[in-house]
Amino acid sequence: MLPRYSLIIPAYNEERLLGRLLDSVDAARATYGGGDAVEVIVADNASTDRTAVIAAMRGCRVIAVEKRVIAAARNAGARAARGEFLAFVDADAQVHPDTFVEIDRALADPRVVAGATGARLERWSIGIAFTYAMIVPIVFVTGMDTGVTFCRKEDFEAIGGYDESRLVAEDVAFLWALRRLGQTRGQRLARATRAKIVASTRKFDEFGDWHFFSVAIEALRHLMRRDLTRFTASYWYKPNR
Repeated sequence: MLPRYSLIIPAYNEERLLGRLLDSVDAARATYGGGDAVEVIVADNASTDRTAVIAAMRGCRVIAVEKRVIAAARNAGARAARGEFLAFVDADAQVHPDTFVEIDRALADPRVVAGATGARLERWSIGIAFTYAMIVPIVFVTGMDTGVTFCRKEDFEAIGGYDESRLVAEDVAFLWALRRLGQTRGQRLARATRAKIVASTRKFDEFGDWHFFSVAIEALRHLMRRDLTRFTASYWYKPNR
């Protein structure tokens, strides 16, 4: 029997945190009625650590992806997926036990094209709270969110998946594309916020709780020079510790 859901996890050198995510996924699968309804695909994005080994030992399907772009990893996982519905989550997150129940609830509405669960952070500080406060209005205005992103596989294929030319913000572009597709059919994006993920704060741990503001200025400086490659490589694509 084919699974109803394919959960796709792009992963690069995630041996430290992948097990934690998979523990939470096991709990969500159990709540949904057992593991057979949800397959878990780890798209191993050229890891040099034990990421693939850990994923295989935990019963995940492991897809090797050599192109070091997170959009490529997500797309490769989606191509291998057997489920009617696709869900995507980062390897450093933890999913809510009701994840698939709430996604089911959202996608049962024919007016919904896709959506996301939203996220809460694993720790807080004044700097993180200020950063969060800057992002929240964007979420409410656009209807787009982070967390576990979900859609029907046929709609994923209709928009061509994630844009592999983008090193950053590919997830935003993906939801924009789904939103445009939905608008042609009178559909909208949904926010399944009763099943928020716990999002990692490791970027804040590494760069400091106020670093987002300096990063935004640095990104703008590189954008004005039309050269974001070095910046994105250092901030998003250097090896995980």
